[in-house]
This record gives sequence, structure tokens and C-alpha cells, in this order.
Amino acid sequence: MPDFNKILTPGDIADNIINTVIEIPKGSMLKIEWNRDLACFELDRVEPGIFAKPVNYGFIPQTLDEDGDELDTLVVTAEGIPTGVFTKAKVIGVLNFDDGGEMDHKVICVPVDDRHYGGISSVDELGEAWKKQIEHHFTHYKDLKKPGTTKVLGFGSAKDATEVIDDCIARWNNNA
Repeated sequence: MPDFNKILTPGDIADNIINTVIEIPKGSMLKIEWNRDLACFELDRVEPGIFAKPVNYGFIPQTLDEDGDELDTLVVTAEGIPTGVFTKAKVIGVLNFDDGGEMDHKVICVPVDDRHYGGISSVDELGEAWKKQIEHHFTHYKDLKKPGTTKVLGFGSAKDATEVIDDCIARWNNNA
């Protein structure tokens, strides 16, 4: 298995395009994580069906968020994308998220060549119902294990997301 963190770059951030690797497909109850040390995907836990991911969940290679993990992505598509698939995606926003006292941002994006969602350029275009579903999921998905440890701090713009990405690239480079 290739080490995505050594092969894939974060993308063309200046043009608002990232490279992202999917860990968890939309609709999955499996909490799959990239294990950087072993260069493979690992099953962390199995969630109850009520906490299945409402959106594809991945990461941007060669980034480190404040929690010490690669910067997370929420990849909006009509269908789930399988674990391990890489895609170029357009950044449309960011979910600012506190997980147990650590910032754990989620960059929101759509695949560059998605004929359904590809025309979207802002998280606001996904609508209030979508944002409320995402906020509810991330506020409560750890309630059975560690209640009250997660907090959604709001959504930011594509520009806000780019600033987070730049910080996470710098953090990766400083720790490499």
C-alpha cells in the first residue's frame, strides 16, 4: 500500500483545488482512519447506524491539523466514494470543530468533475438543512462514548478554509 502522505501533494491551493483521500464513504458506520505510521487504512471502531457518516470523510495529504492528524475533508457527492479513492476537489468552505479541546477542522469540498455538485462554490449553496445535518452529526457522534466532548463552532468560507489548509501545510512541513 503506498503512503499517500509521501506521494500525493495537498493540491493546487492557490487555485482552490485540493487532493483528498477518502477514509469513510458516505453512509458507512465504519470509522476507518489512515494510519500514517503503517501507511494503511485501519478500522478504528464500528458506530451505531444512527451515526453513519452523512458525507464522505477524508483527508488532505501532507497536512497536519492542530489535533496532530491530517486535515479532514467532507467531500460532498450524491453517492459514497470507496475508502482509499483519491480525488481532486474544489474547496467550498470549512467546518470549525472542537473535539475534546482540540481544533479539528473539516474542509468542505466537491469533486472537480462532479456534474451534480460541481457547480457549487460556497457551503451556503448546500442549504441550511444540509448544514444542520452536518452540525448535528458532529455534535453528537461521540455521545455514546464520550458525551459532550465535541462542539461545532460554525461554518467558514472557502477563503477561511484555504487559510486553515495553508496553516496545516506549514505545520506538516515543520514536523517533517
